[in-house]
Formats: sequence, structure tokens, C-alpha cells
Amino acid sequence: MPLARSLSMTSLNGLPQWEDEDLPVEDLLLFEISWEVTNKVGGIYTVIQTKAKTTADEWGENYFLIGPYFEQNVKTQVEFCEPPNPAVKKAMDTMKSQGCQAFFGRWLIEGSPYVLLFDIGSAAWNLDKWKGEFWDVSNIGIPFHDREANDAVIFGSLTAWFLKELSCQFDDKPSVIAHFHEWQAGVGLILSRAQKLPVATIFTTHATLLGRYLCAASIDFYNNLDQFDIDKEAGERQIYHRYCMERASVHCAHVFTTVSQITATEAEHMLKKSPDVVTPNGLNVKKFSAMHEFQNLHSMYKARIQEFIRGHFYGHLDFNLDKTLFFFIAGRYEFSNKGADMFLEALSRLNFLLRVHKTDVTVVVFFIMPAKTNNFNVETLKGQAVRKQLWDTAQSVKEKFGRKLYNALLKGEIPDLNKILDRDDITIMKRAIFSTQRHSLPPVTTHNMIDDSNDPILNTIRRIGLFNNRTDRVKVILHPEFLSSTSPLLPLDYEEFVRGCHLGVFPSYYEPWGYTPAECTVMGIPSVTTNLSGFGCFMQEHVADPAAYGIYIVDRRFRSPDESCNQLTQFLYGFCQQNRRQRIIQRNRTERLSDLLDWRYLGRYYMHARHLALSRTFPDKFEMEPSAPPKTEGFRFPRPSSVPPSPSASQHSSPHHSEAEDEDEDERYDEDEEAERDRQNIKSPFTLGALPQGKKKQHGEYRN
Repeated sequence: MPLARSLSMTSLNGLPQWEDEDLPVEDLLLFEISWEVTNKVGGIYTVIQTKAKTTADEWGENYFLIGPYFEQNVKTQVEFCEPPNPAVKKAMDTMKSQGCQAFFGRWLIEGSPYVLLFDIGSAAWNLDKWKGEFWDVSNIGIPFHDREANDAVIFGSLTAWFLKELSCQFDDKPSVIAHFHEWQAGVGLILSRAQKLPVATIFTTHATLLGRYLCAASIDFYNNLDQFDIDKEAGERQIYHRYCMERASVHCAHVFTTVSQITATEAEHMLKKSPDVVTPNGLNVKKFSAMHEFQNLHSMYKARIQEFIRGHFYGHLDFNLDKTLFFFIAGRYEFSNKGADMFLEALSRLNFLLRVHKTDVTVVVFFIMPAKTNNFNVETLKGQAVRKQLWDTAQSVKEKFGRKLYNALLKGEIPDLNKILDRDDITIMKRAIFSTQRHSLPPVTTHNMIDDSNDPILNTIRRIGLFNNRTDRVKVILHPEFLSSTSPLLPLDYEEFVRGCHLGVFPSYYEPWGYTPAECTVMGIPSVTTNLSGFGCFMQEHVADPAAYGIYIVDRRFRSPDESCNQLTQFLYGFCQQNRRQRIIQRNRTERLSDLLDWRYLGRYYMHARHLALSRTFPDKFEMEPSAPPKTEGFRFPRPSSVPPSPSASQHSSPHHSEAEDEDEDERYDEDEEAERDRQNIKSPFTLGALPQGKKKQHGEYRN
């Protein structure tokens, strides 16, 4: 047996190193296979897109992504070119000669990775044959009416065919790592293993199929994980074949990974296998050179949202916009899974608290959840038109006023303010005021909903009575469409909108990771999450007092729904009690947590999974010292010692607590000192480079 190569995590250009150099590292190729390569369907697209730069930096020209070809996506996202690797080009040419259409190019995202895209339609004539082959190797039958599953079979068969043509050129040398994401790509993994291809395989589930279905049915999922009859539940929901594809992929892979510890527990019961590695999801974090630039962006985009509010609530704008907070929830329209049901109930209780305590704070809540609509609501469009008309009127009167004032001052006179506006000006202003009169309440939705009477959000709003009355301190706006900078209503992209809000609220019941609160964190916007989301568990593990850093974690696992709702209400009410200075301090702290979510740190888990797959697939050529997955020692933020983030977070020793004491607490806050202390908690990222001569680290020796 040849000498086994010892894999080292401190590797050159991210490629594994070993002692015996007779096999060049450049021979290793990494392929990531997903239905969401260049094809945005859900959160997996974000994972692959944001991770691409880090992986491309590690693997260079040896990194490729495989996905489906959709012309409308490719036109704007892919620049076609010839494959630089002769083995990849030869495998593609072989497939093309047999009638398969394959396209190669660079994906125009950060990192510009190579992509190989298969045209599913061009190979559909092989479907029956490939379904038969898939049955022969797995005994999984695919119904003819399930188009998504049929497409998965075609896509998987094309992927396995390509890997076979590719690996044949390497004379059984370990040259290919294939990383499959989700069940849609799993057929390729199953067929590759059935054909015994010399390919190291990894399978990542970002959420289990059955888990998502069961949670959507309002079942007490997490307290009954070990009670479910898995086959029966999958059969009743008519997804048994998909479930079998997912489970077979998990058990066939050399290495199985999930995105969070909560999903790992779920997979253990739903898929009957514990993951080998947990690979948390990250983001590409871009730091501003000016330390507080993100605060300036918040102010700028908040002003844009305020303009929309002026139009939407015309005739009812009897609240102070400077004391108005913007909350939002965004994501797929999964009413229970995303926690919209609990959020609405908490808003009803928050409205009661704000009214009882006669606070001057108003909360405007946006629901950004796509649903079926006809078009924009006429009343909403009218509101923006009225606002623009008022603005034009004010500008014309201001211009006349300014000209008269200017001329009077030139003459050395103080103008008579009673005469500076003539009768026509007064008439114009009166007509403008009359145009703002409205005999209906501001609409709770910006669009005409197709199934208004059965919409769960609207039905809940009707039940709790949040109709945007003058007396309500909580106003609700449902925007059932993704945001766009070209919208005539709210012309902001999602990122701009998030930066303009004060708090993102995501009290999800089923959230394997949770990109929405993670994106808020990176942009310096506080957020609410739960201990049933991967992101919430991750923050609980790495931050001693998450609330102090603007991460409010609702306990939905060990409390009743009513207790969880009360806790959420208290979080929201405590946030409303903060003054402007406290919100600024909290946003600074939130933004500092972004280092925790950077792929430069979290990419090490994927690296570990790849090295583990190599050592398991080719044990005679690669070995790893027995070790646990990478640790994150040092990824720990202590509780800040300075001013508390919220009035509710500190209990006063005296009932006669004075404003002077508040000022003393404010003086204790030193932004630079606290930021430096936090920077020391996130130590230097794991850098990729050659090891010093004479010293070879084994995997498991490195620490953060």
C-alpha cells in the first residue's frame, strides 16, 4: 500500500497537502452541484453565491459549479467561455456528441467561478430510461406527474454521466470532490456511488423535506421528533419518493453535513443519520472604511421610507415620524413556519401596551412576503400621488415666498409676513389641505390580493383589529411582493429597505439557518430570532448576552406558544423604550458581530468536510488524524460593561431614578474601547498559505 498522505488544514491555495508529493495538488477538482446555481429559488442560492468567492480563492481554476440551464437566468448572469481544463472540455464534448446540451462560462458574481449548466429540456427524451436506471439502483419510483422530481432525475443523471466521463480520464487517481446540495441534486450522488466512481462525495441538507411539511401543518414538531412514523407521514403528504431520494443521498454520501445544530437534531430523526459536520452559513462581509458609514446609510434610507409613510397615511398622519420605529418581517410566505402568526399576536399585545402607557412612540410594521396579487392597490397609489402633489405645491409657494423675502431684504426692509403670502397662495394651500382629507382608513395592504378572504395574514389582522386606526400605536402594512428600486410605491431594493428599518423580526418556528436576521446583523440592524433557528442557536453559542448586541432570541422550544408570544412582546416593547442614543449604540454593537458571519471564518467547516471526504473515499492515499470538527474558541463576545442597550435590561436600585443617572450611564460608554475589546474576541481569520519549513501541522492542531 502506498504511503498515506496526511491531510493538513493549513494548505496551499486551500488545496489539501500531504507528505508524499508524487500526486500534485493541482490534480484535485472541486465541483459543487445544486439546482440553485444561477437559478434563485430560495436560500441555497444565497449560500452558494456568497460562498463562491471564498471557495474560488481557495481552489482557483479547480473550482466549478454545476446547475440547470435556464435561458432567462443565463442571459444576465453568465459569460460564456471555453473550459480551461482539458479533462472538463473532453467530458463535455463527449456528452454534446450524444445529444446533450451543456454550457460553460463564468458566473458574474463575486469571485467569478466557473459554471457548467445542463439543459434539462434537451435531455428529457432520456427520462423514462433514466428513471428505470434509477429504479434499478435504488428501488425508488418517480411518479410521472411530479415534474420537479422528474427534472431532478434528469439533472442527476446528467451530473453522474459528466462525473463518469471526467473520472475515466484520471486512471483511478483521486481527482474529484463532488459536493451536492439538497435532494434535487441527490440523484447524481446516488448514481455516482452506484457506478463506483472514484469521486469523494459530500451531501448537504439545508432543511429536511419532511420537517418543512410537518412544521407547516402546525404540529408540535420538536417535542415529538422521536414519535413520528416517518414513512407514513411522507406517504400521507405524497412526497414519499422525494423523501426516499433525500434519505438515500444522505446515506450514500461519504460525508453528510447540515447547516445548524437544530437541523442536525432534526436530520438524526427524520433521515436516520447524524451529520458528520455542521457547516454554518456565512455572508461576504464588506466593511466600510469609515467606521460609522452604515449609520449614515440608515439615516438616508429611513428618510426614503418616511416619504412612503407620508403618502400611505395621508389624512391620518397625526403621529410624529421622528418618533416612529420601522419593524419588518420578510421571507417566503409560510405563515406558521416563518412566525408571522406569533408576530401578529405580539403586535396586538404591543399595541395595547403602547396605548395603555400613553407613549408617543408609533411603530409601523412591514410584512414583505410575496403572495398572489392582481396589481397595486388604487388607494395606495393615490396616497403617493397626493404626497407628490403636496410636495409640488409646497415647493411653488416656498419659491414665491423666498423671492419676495429676498427682494425685501435687498431693499433693507423687514417684510410684513401677513402680506408676503397673497390670497392666491392661501387658496392653493387650502385646496392642498382639502385634498388630503380621506374618509377611509389607510390600507393594510399595498396590493389587491387574489384570495383576500382566505389570506392568513389579512384574516389575522381582521381578528386582532389592527386596521391602522388613529388610536393605534402599531400600524401594519402588508407588501405582498419582493421590493424593487423601480417600484412606483416604495422604490428601494431589499438591502436599502433593511438599512432604513430599526428592527427585523423573524420569530420562526422552522428555520434551519435564517439568512434574514444574519443579513440584518451584517448591516448593523438589530433583529429578533428564535432558538429554533440555526442562526439563533449559533448566536447563543457565541455571544454571552445576545440582546445587548441587538440579537433578541425568543424561546420557542421550551416554552408554550403563549409564553413565547409574551416574551416577544416584551422584546418589542423594550426596544420601543430605547432612546435614540441607545439605538445607535446597539446598532454599533450589532454591526461588530458581522465578523462572526464572515465566510472567511465559517468556510473552515466546508474545508473540514472536504478533507474528511477525501480521507474516507481514498483511505490508502489520504488520512486524517482523529479529531473533532474545527473549533471556534475565541468566538465569544462577553456582555458589554457599559451603558445597557435597553431601559428594560437594567433594574434601578431606587424608584426615584433620575435623568442625571441616565447621563452618568451614557458617559460610561466608550465606543472605541468597546470595539477594540470585541475585536480581540474575534481572532485573526484562518489564513491559507504554505507552512513554515520543517514543520507540518496535522489537521486538528490549528486553533482560531
